Amino acid sequence: MGYNLFFYNFVFVMGKFLDRVQVGWRRLKSMISPAFVSFMCVSFLFWYILKLQYIYTTDFYAYLSVDGERLKVPCLVEGKGSYLLGYRLNRKEQKVSLSDLKYTIEQEHSEEDGGVVKEWYVLDPQSVQSAISVRYSDIKVISLGDIPRLEIAPEESSEQ
Repeated sequence: MGYNLFFYNFVFVMGKFLDRVQVGWRRLKSMISPAFVSFMCVSFLFWYILKLQYIYTTDFYAYLSVDGERLKVPCLVEGKGSYLLGYRLNRKEQKVSLSDLKYTIEQEHSEEDGGVVKEWYVLDPQSVQSAISVRYSDIKVISLGDIPRLEIAPEESSEQ
């Protein structure tokens, strides 16, 4: 019962609010000429294009595919605004071979028998940073965040 009353009040209040917005929009349209609004939009567009030529530093996620495993690596990058915007809009996954990276193998052992339960590749941050820098040549990679570990498949670990 209370829910229906709340819903009715909400719809009633929102209806009054939308009526007021429509009246305000009509008044605004009568006061401001369409030419002013269009020039305002064009000037904002030109301002934005000019600002894209400056150099910015920002957080960025590099999407890598290391031998089929997908990684999302957080980076701090510096570059022209137009390049940063382009890379941010185009989230293309960059392919990297594991043989191009330096890594160590980390193991998790069982408490019962001491056997290996899981194994991971722990990627070297400097080699990952240089691999990202080569693939994103227009921007400068300043630093990397935490790099996720790559789990080694059980059949892969038995071959080593």
